[in-house]
Amino acid sequence: MRWLMLGLFLIAVVSLGGCAKAEPLKSAPHTPVEFATWQVYWDVKSGEEDYRATREKLAKVSIFAVCYDEDDNFHIPKEVQTLVNSYRIRKVERYLTFTNDIVGKKRVEKDKEILSRILATDEGIEDEADAMADLAQDFGMEGIELDYENFRKDEALVTRYVAFTKKLAEVAKERNLKLRIVLEPSMAYDVGLPEGPEYVVMFYNLHGKHNDPGPKADREFIQKTLQKMEALPGRKSVAFATGGCLWQDYALFGMKGGEKRFLSEKEAAELAEQYEKQPERDAESAALHFKFSADGHDNEVWYADAETLNAWITLAAESGVESVGIWRLGGNIDLADVSRE
Repeated sequence: MRWLMLGLFLIAVVSLGGCAKAEPLKSAPHTPVEFATWQVYWDVKSGEEDYRATREKLAKVSIFAVCYDEDDNFHIPKEVQTLVNSYRIRKVERYLTFTNDIVGKKRVEKDKEILSRILATDEGIEDEADAMADLAQDFGMEGIELDYENFRKDEALVTRYVAFTKKLAEVAKERNLKLRIVLEPSMAYDVGLPEGPEYVVMFYNLHGKHNDPGPKADREFIQKTLQKMEALPGRKSVAFATGGCLWQDYALFGMKGGEKRFLSEKEAAELAEQYEKQPERDAESAALHFKFSADGHDNEVWYADAETLNAWITLAAESGVESVGIWRLGGNIDLADVSRE
């Protein structure tokens, strides 16, 4: 009988524990953080509106982005030059972002093969580092931002990438330029990256076009990635994303589905209003979400607003993060309500 009573007691304890839920993720006062952001060349007008609404809070702006053409040379969109000119008189620390996108007859995002070519030799690495520094100085930037992605599973290329970051850090120091290195959350951070640069980890696309409906970040994802970042040397920053994504006819674990596309906050809010839906706030991510039907299709939308961003920033700040990037200017409704503290 005694063992029976003990068993019933343990079952009751487990059951009660299973019913306990964490408090919803939400914003709260926290130690001040530094704000950085990106202004992209394909959304200059809307980005300018967001810049004017948030400029008093911004410490850094990265101009996004210089990419490559089909001959492995830099491709500089004319809008990037426009942004460079507009930021010459602005009182904010400016960075020129370099990505491994290819723009030509066919656009390729985050192309791994170009990295294999331009980082293949030590001479190529040195030439690329010098070319980035030359362009950043020609444009009057305070710093370089490196945003190479989609190569983490290629061990040989990771080795060459680390060699490149070391050379780029060396060249940047010699030229009196600052250096920010943007990293995917899925990349290994204990690969020997150099001291000196600021490392910016992307805390987004937990859910997106690559998988099922859900928020770009949530409590568990943020906490796990923050813990992983302890392996990074030097100054560490996090980046959270505005907007969200729409999934059409998502079913059978993705085996059945239609269009998937990213949305700005404005686009998501307009859809909710158009189809008379009241978005609900998810407890684990503070993201908004709703469903609607149109033209014979079922749609699900998840997106971030100012409260979502503030909740994510609060969680990061409570873990000791001092610098936060917001991807990106443009397409937002209430970005001015995102708080540094």
